[in-house]
Amino acid sequence: MTDKTPPRRKLLFLTGTRADFGKLEPLAAAARDAGHQITFFVTGMHMMQRYGLTKLEVQRMPGAAVHEFLNQRPGDGQDVVLAKTVMGFSDYVTENRPDLVVIHGDRIEALAGALVSATNYIPSAHTEGGEVSGTIDEVFRHCNTKLATHHFVSSDQAARRVMALGEPEGSIHVIGSPELDFHAGPSGVTLDQVRARYDIPFADYGIAVFHPVTSEQDSMATQAEALFGALNASGRNFVVIAPNNDPGSEAIFAALSRLPAERFRLIPSMRFAHFSELMKNAACMVGNSSAGVREAPFFGLASLDIGTRQTNRAQAGSVQTCAATNREAILKFLAEQWGQRHAPHTGFGEGRAADRFVQTLAAPEFWGRGLQKAFQDLG
Repeated sequence: MTDKTPPRRKLLFLTGTRADFGKLEPLAAAARDAGHQITFFVTGMHMMQRYGLTKLEVQRMPGAAVHEFLNQRPGDGQDVVLAKTVMGFSDYVTENRPDLVVIHGDRIEALAGALVSATNYIPSAHTEGGEVSGTIDEVFRHCNTKLATHHFVSSDQAARRVMALGEPEGSIHVIGSPELDFHAGPSGVTLDQVRARYDIPFADYGIAVFHPVTSEQDSMATQAEALFGALNASGRNFVVIAPNNDPGSEAIFAALSRLPAERFRLIPSMRFAHFSELMKNAACMVGNSSAGVREAPFFGLASLDIGTRQTNRAQAGSVQTCAATNREAILKFLAEQWGQRHAPHTGFGEGRAADRFVQTLAAPEFWGRGLQKAFQDLG
C-alpha cells in the first residue's frame, strides 16, 4: 500500500428486502471494486420462502461475504421484528465490528441497524433519507436520519429536509437513487428470457405491485379488492409482484388468489435484472411501490400511484394518483395511458450514485467525522 492508497475499510450492508438490496447492491459493488471489504447482513423478507427466498440473490454477488439472520415468524408485529433484529444485529457487530454500517430507507430492519450502530458508536451511513411518504414508514426514515452519522440522499430537496432535521451539511452527500445505476444501462437479459424464466404468457402487460400500509390495516382488504377488481374489469394483462410482509399483507394475498390466472401472473419476487427489463417493456405500472414513483418515471413509463404509501414522493408528470377505491380513475388511467411513453425523469438521479458513493468514501474527512452529534439549527 502506498501513502496515497486509501485504507481498506470493512463495510457492513444491512438488507431486509428484495427492494433495498436492489438499491444497496450498486453501492456495495462499487465499494468492493474500490478495494473495501464487503459484508451483507441478510434478514427480513430475504429469509422467507413465501417471498421468493431472495437471500439467494444476495449470495450470488461476487466478492461479498454474507451473514444470515432469521428475524421473524409469520404474524410477528413490527415492534417484535424490531426487537429481534436489534438483538441479532447487535450480536453480529459485537463479534465483527465494521468500520461503517450502511442502511437504506425506512424499513424496520434499517431502524434496528441505525439503533445498534448509534448505541455502539459505530459510524453509519443512511441512504435515501429526507424523503416523505405520509405513512409510519416516513417516521422510521426520519428516525434513521437522526441516528445515522452520514447521509447519502437522492436529491437536493431531500438534502434540505435532512438539514431541517438538524443534520450538518457536511454529513450530507447528494448521489441520486442507487437503483437507477443499474436501470441506466442494459439489463443483460431479453424480454423473451424474462417471460420464459417467470412463465409470463403475454407480451402486452402492465405491472401491479400493491403493498400493505401498516397504519391502514383495517382497510387493506377493501383497498386490495377494489384495486384488483378494477384491474380485472379492465380486461388487461398484468404481472403482479407479491406484496411485502408488513401487517396487512394477508388481505392482499387473499384478493390476489381470486384473480384469473390467464390474465394475472403472480410472482413472489424477481431477479433485479429481470425486473428491470420487465419494467422497460411494460405498458404501465399500477400500485404503491416506490418503483412506480422512481424507476417508472426514469424509464418514461406511465404509472398510477395508489393510496397513501407514497404520498408526496411523486415528482414526475408521468405519475398519476388516486385512491384504491376510485374505480373510475383507475379504468380511465388504463384506457388513456396504456402503452404511452413519457419523457424520462431524472429527479432522483441519472445513474451515477455508486461512483459518487465511493468518491465520498475515498475522502479522509469522511472517516474523520466525529460520532458525537449536535443539532444544527437552520440559518
